[in-house]
Amino acid sequence: MWQPAYQLLEAGEYAAGVQALALERECWLDSSRPDFLIRAARHYEGAEQILRRQTVMTAKQFIHTQQSAVPGVGQWVVAECPARIDLSGGWSDTPPITYEHGGSVTNVALLIDGKKPIGAKARRIQEPELVLVIDSNLDNSSVRLTCTELSDMETYCQPHAPGALLKACVVCADLLTLPSPSSLREQLQTRHGCGFELHTWSDIPHGSGLGTSSILAGAILAVLYKVTGLEADNLSLMHGVLYVEQLLTSGGGWQDQVGGLDPAVKIGRCRPQVPVKVEVEHVSISDKVLQALNSRLVLVYTGKTRLARNLLQDVVRNWYARLPEVVANCDDLVTNAEECAKAFREGNLSTVGACMDRYWEQKKKMAPGCEPVAVRKMMTALKPHVYGQVLAGAGGGGFMCVLTKEPGGLQLVRKVLQTAGVGEDVSIHTAQVDTSGITVTTLE
Repeated sequence: MWQPAYQLLEAGEYAAGVQALALERECWLDSSRPDFLIRAARHYEGAEQILRRQTVMTAKQFIHTQQSAVPGVGQWVVAECPARIDLSGGWSDTPPITYEHGGSVTNVALLIDGKKPIGAKARRIQEPELVLVIDSNLDNSSVRLTCTELSDMETYCQPHAPGALLKACVVCADLLTLPSPSSLREQLQTRHGCGFELHTWSDIPHGSGLGTSSILAGAILAVLYKVTGLEADNLSLMHGVLYVEQLLTSGGGWQDQVGGLDPAVKIGRCRPQVPVKVEVEHVSISDKVLQALNSRLVLVYTGKTRLARNLLQDVVRNWYARLPEVVANCDDLVTNAEECAKAFREGNLSTVGACMDRYWEQKKKMAPGCEPVAVRKMMTALKPHVYGQVLAGAGGGGFMCVLTKEPGGLQLVRKVLQTAGVGEDVSIHTAQVDTSGITVTTLE
């Protein structure tokens, strides 16, 4: 039984936990049963996931809040966020790579079709309960959950359970404690004198690669802090999202929230150390470069299926194997991110595009098979007309970001794809650099 060893690791008793793992492992080392060896290795991966989660959770110490005015009952607090596009360095922000190797990511906050596409709002309500509403602007659907018992909140660690992200944010923001001898209603009444209603929405399709869930978590934390009389700066929210995603057990790195909470162009960095700490440097660009970017950046929604859920685990396995090509690629990811930020500072969009192309090759090395055939055909057709192009996020589908050589990028991309006969199932969107990042407003 591996569970006792896991429990020791969860409790922070690492030496005893490792000894318990070794004892149990002896029962599985049967050379005539190679399937036993594989199953034992998978259980060791389970132990590694516990340690990785605990390591990333050290980011919580960098969440800082300060007191602010408490909104009245019924008064909405609204947070709206841009999406983000990663232009170089992604995967180097992913645990354990980011705290063992160090990571750097250059990305940009984006308005899509002129709008901030991600948001959340919250308000205090009289009844001591939690009302969670997940809205989808894409199909005008809505899921409404009312939590009146602590048992209603226990699925916060099950990523695919309805409202799990919202529940994990509630736990991170300390609206209540799980587990507790006090009921949900008692905790809300004692701590806050009220209940809360929380809504979330996104105009971006699921699996877009634009960092939606992490950015949404940042928006949720911002409004939850505000309705409880607290404020957190963007850096605190970024570390809060790292913590939320470990509560949720979905894992994930830090570049999504860096890209969508802070405005415009920036490079995020994490040193190879524990506790896990993210630092952000804003990259200053001139109005001329901003205008050039806005007339050349285009998002193409490929509509293709994203990669399988075990992608992250495959990348982590390759990292722990210390395959020379993987380690070298991680070095190159960080170097390319620094070069991309330098190109932005210099206003050199041709070099930015070259970094994007190099980044796409690096992504394919990290996650082989992440380039669907249809995407490859689109990239081939566009290549003579662009400085660079890359699939957002992990690749495998979702949005493709294109930086055209000439202004009027939207019309150009549409024409090229139609002429090449490869754009039938795609949608093309304007992408503008967002210059304000997350906005939090208390409505009167």
